[in-house]
Amino acid sequence: MNNYQKPNTALWTGRTSNDQLYLHEKIKCVDLENDTLSKTNIQSFVLLGYACDEGVERNHGRTGAAQGPDNIRKMLATLSNHFSNQIDIFDVGNITCKDRNLEDTQLETSNIITSLLQHQNFPIILGGGHDLAYAHYNGIKKLFPNKKIGIINLDAHFDLRKIIDQGSSGTPFYQISKENNSFNYLCLGIQKASNNRELYKIANELNVQYIENTEYTIQNKNNIAALVQNFIVDMDYIYLTIDIDGFSSALAPGVSAPSPFGFSIDIVLETIKLICDSSKLISTDIVEFNPKYDLDNCTARLISRLVNHIIECKLN
Repeated sequence: MNNYQKPNTALWTGRTSNDQLYLHEKIKCVDLENDTLSKTNIQSFVLLGYACDEGVERNHGRTGAAQGPDNIRKMLATLSNHFSNQIDIFDVGNITCKDRNLEDTQLETSNIITSLLQHQNFPIILGGGHDLAYAHYNGIKKLFPNKKIGIINLDAHFDLRKIIDQGSSGTPFYQISKENNSFNYLCLGIQKASNNRELYKIANELNVQYIENTEYTIQNKNNIAALVQNFIVDMDYIYLTIDIDGFSSALAPGVSAPSPFGFSIDIVLETIKLICDSSKLISTDIVEFNPKYDLDNCTARLISRLVNHIIECKLN
């Protein structure tokens, strides 16, 4: 694996106890080049970092997202551990981007995701740019070529830009739509100011379902729940992707494309629980975190809580 970087055990530090009271004491680091994640009889969650912001740069965003995964790990490490011994949480390291070869990085990421799913692990991929979504979807599709896979994206942006020369963090879902006969895509939190008329036109031509940010609120949770449930019911599996720039910069300043507006934490937590309750969620990622612009690690802390919430919801 040309772009693989084994897990850094030094990131998993914090208060110590004799009873795994903290997450850093529960996490198991696995070097995929020398160890094997075999199937077990207990549930297992796997953290994989996508340490790449080449796609962000190609999309004219603020670079720095490549450092995101390790910063998220540092904040995860200090959280209290309320998980039982009947689940495993593994850190399998990062995929990096050498020589600015985004396509090679995406292919390697895709192959690892396929392998993780084959061994009945639940992947949680930490980005990195949203170009990860192209790799992530292909990793799922490779294992389940005849299944109907629904994409739910919590995001301010459609990321449906047409490819001019190369793929980027703004093109992943357009690429997916053009390479698959079936394209099932639901966006929650779209911001008009962040998507031009051409992007809305493409979304409508591709029959993308979406809710704009002004309607993606806790006050509208019943209508949102109905939309999400109606979308999920026709799918075999769901892939959830959360772009952290969908939150306002007041909550998440450390992002590639900041906005003064954004969705609130409460509706995101409700949505995650709703998706997990369907039992169809197969894999997830959180993208576009840029620690270079974070303040007091507040964005990294937010992401760590979202990861923790996803695991909790998957177990309930």
